[in-house]
Amino acid sequence: MIFDTHAHYDDEAFASDRDSLLHSLASHNIGTVVNIGASIRSTQNTLALIEQYPFLYGTVGVHPSETGELNDHLMEWLKQTSAREKVVAIGEIGLDYYWKEPDPKIQKQWFVRQLDLARQVKLPVVIHSRDAAKDTLDIMKAEHAQDLGGVIHCFSYGVEMAREYLNMGFYLGIGGVLTFQNAKKLKEVVAYMPMDRIVLETDCPYLSPVPFRGSRNSSLNLPYVAEAISQIRDIPVQEVITITEQNARRLYRL
Repeated sequence: MIFDTHAHYDDEAFASDRDSLLHSLASHNIGTVVNIGASIRSTQNTLALIEQYPFLYGTVGVHPSETGELNDHLMEWLKQTSAREKVVAIGEIGLDYYWKEPDPKIQKQWFVRQLDLARQVKLPVVIHSRDAAKDTLDIMKAEHAQDLGGVIHCFSYGVEMAREYLNMGFYLGIGGVLTFQNAKKLKEVVAYMPMDRIVLETDCPYLSPVPFRGSRNSSLNLPYVAEAISQIRDIPVQEVITITEQNARRLYRL
């Protein structure tokens, strides 16, 4: 069954139909979903969701754009919650220079602290990197992130950067962007990388694949991503689904 490695079902976009949508996933061949913490509040909401739904797992962490809220007390809270059953990673963490706030110095500080947290609790990491290719890679190398393992979520760079992360043992998260007409670089990456390092993700409610681009995304749209990978790699869709599920289970140690 399809494994969605990166979703945000705690988002307000799902407020009206969250329960019915989540209960419908199994009948559409969606077997497992990891809901991602992106702030303290969303991490709290994620912890509640994974208690409610057997097929949902979660991560704890603070997205770079939300790192202005962090302090030592909250870092200790993240450490404690990371020990909860069904918490499978620290994330999403990293750098995002698309937005002007918070200052890159603040983002870097808490990126390093959260990488260290992952090391302490022996969990893989979910990395967010937007318009920050060099700084993200430099920090991950300096902090020996290859010892942690994890995934580069919504991978958006070219083959050269992909090679760096693959050499570090990371998985690359591939989602709806692959179906976009202007996704030439990402298609080259999917053609280049080994199949045993690809995982499927939605980042829902964001980044719906074609033909639903611009509307609310959900795990129900992942077959379009699997189909795009199957065409690029010239292998059956079911093989893509099987391999990426196996990859996701290795990534999250399930």
